Amino acid sequence: MTPRRIPLDTTVTAPPPGLTRRVHLSTAGVSAVLDVTDGRLPALAHWGAALGPLGAAGLDALCEAAVEPVPQNAVDVPVRVGLLPQQSDGWIGRQGLAGARPDGSSWATRLVTEQILVDGVPLEDAHAETGDAQVRCELADAAQGLAVVLDIELLPTGLLRLRATVTNTGATPYGLEELTLAVPVPGEAEELLDFAGRWSKERTPQRRAFTAGTHLRENRRGRTGADSAYVLHAGRPGFGFRDGEVWAVHTAFSGNHRHLAEKISTGQSVLGGGELLLPGEVILGPGEAYEGPWLYASHGIGLDAVAARFHRHLRSRPGHVDTHRPVTLNVWEAVYFDHDLERLTALADSAAALGVERFVLDDGWFGSRRDDFSGLGDWEVSPAVWPDGLGPLVDHVIGLGMQFGLWVEPEMVNEDSDLARAHPEWILGPTPSALPLESRHQQVLNLTEPGAYAHVRDQLVAVLEAHQISYLKWDHNRDLLEASTRATGRAAVHEQTLAAYRLMDELRAVRPGLEIESCSSGGARIDLAVLEHTDRVWVSDCIDPLERQQMNRWTSQLIPLELMGSHVASGRSHTTGRLHTLGFRAHSALMGHLGIEWDLGAASAQELTELRAWIALYKEQRELLFTGELVRADRGESPLWLQGVVSEDRGRALFALSTVGRADTSQHPRLQLPGLDPEAAYRLRPVLPSGPPSHLTSPPWLARALAEGSVLLPGAVLTTSGLAAPLLDPEQGLMLSLTREPAAGEPA
Repeated sequence: MTPRRIPLDTTVTAPPPGLTRRVHLSTAGVSAVLDVTDGRLPALAHWGAALGPLGAAGLDALCEAAVEPVPQNAVDVPVRVGLLPQQSDGWIGRQGLAGARPDGSSWATRLVTEQILVDGVPLEDAHAETGDAQVRCELADAAQGLAVVLDIELLPTGLLRLRATVTNTGATPYGLEELTLAVPVPGEAEELLDFAGRWSKERTPQRRAFTAGTHLRENRRGRTGADSAYVLHAGRPGFGFRDGEVWAVHTAFSGNHRHLAEKISTGQSVLGGGELLLPGEVILGPGEAYEGPWLYASHGIGLDAVAARFHRHLRSRPGHVDTHRPVTLNVWEAVYFDHDLERLTALADSAAALGVERFVLDDGWFGSRRDDFSGLGDWEVSPAVWPDGLGPLVDHVIGLGMQFGLWVEPEMVNEDSDLARAHPEWILGPTPSALPLESRHQQVLNLTEPGAYAHVRDQLVAVLEAHQISYLKWDHNRDLLEASTRATGRAAVHEQTLAAYRLMDELRAVRPGLEIESCSSGGARIDLAVLEHTDRVWVSDCIDPLERQQMNRWTSQLIPLELMGSHVASGRSHTTGRLHTLGFRAHSALMGHLGIEWDLGAASAQELTELRAWIALYKEQRELLFTGELVRADRGESPLWLQGVVSEDRGRALFALSTVGRADTSQHPRLQLPGLDPEAAYRLRPVLPSGPPSHLTSPPWLARALAEGSVLLPGAVLTTSGLAAPLLDPEQGLMLSLTREPAAGEPA
């Protein structure tokens, strides 16, 4: 919808001296009430469920009702938490803006609001109500020589996002140390949920009580991190996928960053986030400005509602991927560094026969790159491995009707490379004579150096211009340690991150339609900022389907399924050593952007037949998967997980029932399928491309559906009463397809 500004009657209350404005934004079931009283910092008097029209009197009443009493032995005015908290308002927690000048001054700010604009128009009225809109608050501390612009947007999806820009209006440099935004959450939000993890075990959920003090998650890896907080939630105790009020934030930045949940002794609680700046990293000269990353904030009843706002926002972007997400074969676990034209063309033939639509050549095609130890930085096709260049393979793949993709790692360099030998000064390091510890046998190329940036850009542009390449798997395989420009010793993570974004954009401009996957040792660079420059993420280097059940489940808390690379693994997992049936491997991969990471030459005829059936199912269901709403059932401690996708009109659904362990009892809780219309009836069909799972024991409804092909069930039974759960061996899966039956008089 087009944002609109509706001034309200300003005669209800006489504003006190200084700028006083109350703005009510409301859409998609969410209200955000911005309160600027007497020129003080903008604060959210309410962020949560939609309030309906309030009018001027109602806005004033709400803002007054939100004011806390003054406790004993505290400042003599009510503490009011601004979006950029500061001590001058009585906030004794973490400060939103921190920094100082060379003489130590300007560290204590008294920012005041000088002007508010709604959708670019100065707000002259004391009150306004509107739908989704952009609010800009212009703040200043003239005495300290600082100005701040706060951008607050309520997006059409009900997602709230905030960003701050600080400008040095003084006559001397200002060293910025921190710019962290914060949004209030009510006292009933007594439980926190965020994520931890490691390589091959990303996005492991962790819960704790929201107690006094600061729950601070700082990431200093120079990339988002496999252990990032990802999305930080606060909610009513026991909140789940479908119930409990939840407030959540996500810091959209791919370099060093923070998330925090803080509760001070007077009882106020906030969630916040921002970029984590290294010492001396941002020094603003007179007139210079720093723009922080967006802090996204989502509210809803249950985790599914919180996730749905993120998903709808991403899907609403111009240029978002379409639903025809090509089935992808990546050859890494098939050939590793052993590149051979004959073997790879045979693999391409097998893939095309199965219905694969994209073929990706992974690491090892360039320079001296025969292993992990050398060649990074030399982005020219290796004549030793590819004497006739990549052309024969690219042409063969495209001739089979598939897209061709290529692995790259542009931000990295091996010390054993032509680039490093020619330009050692282009490697990030603390001093001209020292390098950081190697990781994955590699260092980081300093993209803030113009020569280094031009080198890698020009080499990659040459490859893109020489071949019809539709896809880049963009890897980033190490943390940034001691990441400084060697000539100056100045920290470079901030500028390095922005340079990586810029490089991605330049390559996409060279090849319109080029798709880039964000891969970083697997899933260590997944955030809403990198997704402004890429089209897909690699969830994890671990493709073990049992591990992926958890990782896909929680990666989707932020991003929709079409952006999640989800592949059918080899029979024995290369990262865990576990053996799984093809049925479970494909079942786990289907809820995402389907691909294959497997040497098809080693597959049996039966396995290829099964895999072809799963690919056909994916193609049949991908429009639903990539337009429908993700739903996840709350099932307590049951190892029988249930999640699905329901179409917007609730006419179709696909559910995945997965066993991720063994239960303590022989029976599971009933299956209640969320998201369906309880007033409708649904035709339920079991979907078994690999045949019945191991030791399936069917309750009567499922036995009849298997025997007759389908069963008709009332929506209320499916959503509320529930279905007796089948018994399955661990690490097995079952798909259920549902179609709403036409009501009497409706066309079939």
